[in-house]
Amino acid sequence: MFHRYAEILAPEALPRVHDASLEILAEVGLLVRNRKARERLLAHGCRKGKESEILHFPRGVVEEFRAMIPAHFTLHARDEDFSLRLPRDIPAFTTASSAPNVVDPTSGEERRSTSDDIARIAHMVNELPGFDVFSISVLANDHPPDQFSLSRFYPALKNCRKPVRTSVIDVREAEQVLKLGALIAGSEEAFLARPFITFGYCAIVSPLTMDYDSTEMLMFFAERGLPAYGTIAPIGGLSTPLSLPAMLAQMNAEWLAAAVLAQMSRPGTPLLYNHLPVFADMRDGAYAAGAVETGIMNAAVCQMGRFYGLPTGGYLGLTNAKISDAQAGYEKAMSPLIGLLSGVDYIVMGGLLDALMSLDYGQLVIDNEIALNLKTLAKGMAFSEESLALQEIKDVGPGGMFAGHANTLAHMHEATFLSDLADRKPRATWEEEGCKSIHDRAMERVRAILTRPNRHALAPEIDARVRAGLPGLVAGESRAPEGWTPPKAKRRARRENARRRASA
Repeated sequence: MFHRYAEILAPEALPRVHDASLEILAEVGLLVRNRKARERLLAHGCRKGKESEILHFPRGVVEEFRAMIPAHFTLHARDEDFSLRLPRDIPAFTTASSAPNVVDPTSGEERRSTSDDIARIAHMVNELPGFDVFSISVLANDHPPDQFSLSRFYPALKNCRKPVRTSVIDVREAEQVLKLGALIAGSEEAFLARPFITFGYCAIVSPLTMDYDSTEMLMFFAERGLPAYGTIAPIGGLSTPLSLPAMLAQMNAEWLAAAVLAQMSRPGTPLLYNHLPVFADMRDGAYAAGAVETGIMNAAVCQMGRFYGLPTGGYLGLTNAKISDAQAGYEKAMSPLIGLLSGVDYIVMGGLLDALMSLDYGQLVIDNEIALNLKTLAKGMAFSEESLALQEIKDVGPGGMFAGHANTLAHMHEATFLSDLADRKPRATWEEEGCKSIHDRAMERVRAILTRPNRHALAPEIDARVRAGLPGLVAGESRAPEGWTPPKAKRRARRENARRRASA
C-alpha cells in the first residue's frame, strides 16, 4: 500500500472545481426528461428554469444531500468470501462490460456475442484471480423475447461466484433479475439480506441531461435499497469543452446531480464516484478510449473522490486496438497504472478491444496478468528489520550467491510476481517451442480453463429451481468450443497458489 498518492491537481484546485460545479448546477442547471425525477427534485428544493424540463440545483440543496452519501460501497457475491467493500487497501479490478461482439475463440473472427459466451467468460473470471468482479462483458444476442437482461444475468450468476453487475433497460427487466436472485438465494428475504447482484446505470447524458429510462432506474434502485452505481461518460471536445479542467468541473456537476437525486430517493444510498471520461480525436471525431488523457482525467477523479471522502472508480484499461497487439498492451496498462498511483479504488479494465466493441478471450487472460502486476505494485514494499535480511547478507558475504540460500527459496513465490504469460526464456528456447506470442499463450490458458468442468457453477438443485421459476431461459452452461480438448497437464500448482496470494 502506498503511503502517498500521486496528485495531478494542486490541493487548492479541488475546492475550486467543486465551487465551479455548484455554479454550473445553480446557474445552468440540467435538462431532466423524467417527470417523476423533476417532481422529486422540485419537492426537495430545486427550481424550475425558463424551459419546463430544465431544473436548477441551489448550492444549499446540493450540499445538504451530498452530505448523506456513505463513505463505503459494498459489492456482494454469490459466495460471500468474494464480497468486497470499497475502499480497501488495494484496488478492485473488474471486467469491462456490454460489448456487442466477441472475437471467436476458435476462428479468431469477430462475431455477435451470445449467452454461451457469457457463461464461458463467467467461468473464466472464477479462475482468473486478478479480477474481483464480473461486470458482464458482452450482450446475449441470442436472448429469447422479453429476456434481454435475464439472458445476461442468468449465465453470469450460474457460472461466477464473484460479484456480478451490469445494467438493465427498465423496471420490468429489473424485476426479472431480482426474481432470479431470489430463486438462487432461496427466497426474496435471503437475497435482500445479501444482494449479490449490483446494478449499473448511466442516468446522465452529457452535457447536463438526465435521461428518461436510466434516471427511472436510478430512483428504482435507490428506493429499493439495492446496490447500484452510475457512470458519468463525457467525451471531451464533443459533450464537454476541449479542456481537462472544464471536463472535470462539468462531469463532477453531473455526478453531483445524479447523487443528489439518489439521496432524495433514499437518504444514505451508497455510491461510487465513478467516471468514464474520454476525449475525441478532433482530427476525425474518433472515440479515443485508449488515450492517455483517460488516465490523466482519472487521476483528477481520484483527488476529487478523496476530497468528498468517497470510493472512486473508473474505466481505465480501454483500448482502440482491434487485436491483442502492442497498442492494446500499452493502452491497457498505462491508464490503470496512472489510476493506481493516484489512489483509485475500482478499475474497470478487463477483456475488451476496439473501444468497448468486442471481447477477446485471450485479451481477458492478458488483462488478468496486468491486474495481478498492478496488485503487486499496490501492495508496495513491506519494510521491517526482518526484511532487511542483514544476517543473510553477512552469511553469503562478498562474491557469494543468494540463489541457494534457505531464505531465497522460502520467499521465491511471494517476493516477486511469477508470470505465466510473459516469456522470459532464451530466444532459442522460444523458437523451439513454436515462437508463440503472448496471445497464443493466453489462449492456451483459455483452453485449459474452459475444457475443465466449472467447479463453482450453481448446484444442480438450485439451477433446477431457477429454471422452474423462470421458464424459457437460455442454457447458461459453460461449454468448451466444439473440438477443444484439455491441454497436456503441467505442473503449475505452486505458481497458481502464488498468483492467488497476489490477488488477495
